[in-house]
Amino acid sequence: MDRLKGFFLAMIAAMLWGVSGTFGQFLFHEREISIEWLLTMRLLISGIGLLLYAQFGERSHLFEVWRDKGDALQLIVFSITGILAVQYTYFAAIKHSNAATATVLQYAGPVIIAIYLACKNRKAPTLLELAAITLAVLGTFLLVTHGNANRLSISGTALFFGIASAIALATYTLQPIRLLSKYKPSVIMGWGMLVGGIVFSFVKAPWDIEGIWDLKTYGYTVFIIIFGTLIPFQAYLTAVQMIGGQKTSLLASVEPLSAAVLAVVWLHVSFSTMDWIGSLFIISTVFLLSKGSPKEVRE
Repeated sequence: MDRLKGFFLAMIAAMLWGVSGTFGQFLFHEREISIEWLLTMRLLISGIGLLLYAQFGERSHLFEVWRDKGDALQLIVFSITGILAVQYTYFAAIKHSNAATATVLQYAGPVIIAIYLACKNRKAPTLLELAAITLAVLGTFLLVTHGNANRLSISGTALFFGIASAIALATYTLQPIRLLSKYKPSVIMGWGMLVGGIVFSFVKAPWDIEGIWDLKTYGYTVFIIIFGTLIPFQAYLTAVQMIGGQKTSLLASVEPLSAAVLAVVWLHVSFSTMDWIGSLFIISTVFLLSKGSPKEVRE
């Protein structure tokens, strides 16, 4: 029963992440909501929510991480170069392209992790890793050029933020490993989001609200913060505990597919045959790398 529940929670988390990305596209393109403002609010509210859960749901010691200067410094660095970076680049990629393309490009992150670890350990990539790297490069090429090397199917800005998002995801995955071995994930992610939100408040204050506000704007904003962050994060961590990180990360590959399907059906985003092929190539790298991939914690 726990195994079935774990599979269900992993799928739900992935689909909610995919839906929230598409809702973000609607807010950026149709309601002119600032990505900086949405990011600030998402981080602040989600951070507070996770810390409340850690305190009252898990009975965790919230301030223990701040008593060790080394851990506190690492947490601050993770907040800015991990959590803040991965979410900003992802939202920026959505704004300059669409949720489907941005989400798929971000899924090149595991390949970047494999390359980094191979270089760090001075160990040649395995055949599976080489196959994954090849598929990721080829998939990205098809997604951004549609097979024509002389032109881009998305803007250069969208490509930049999409690749930056993949690099940020790799950083976000690898950077907190030592912290997560010492403290509860909800504590590290809660503080990480809250610190990131406070830092980004100096870029875009929570009260500096822009855009067109109606019932859809309010509804989608609440969805992104609650159902696109708090609920899927907890569901994902619970799934990891029940069925393990490998199976959970494989099931999380539903996210780019759900984002792509929803963007095409609901927002009428043009997704060609080359886009689908490129997307499948990139997503398949998750399956190839799953046996040797590091333990991941999502955004």
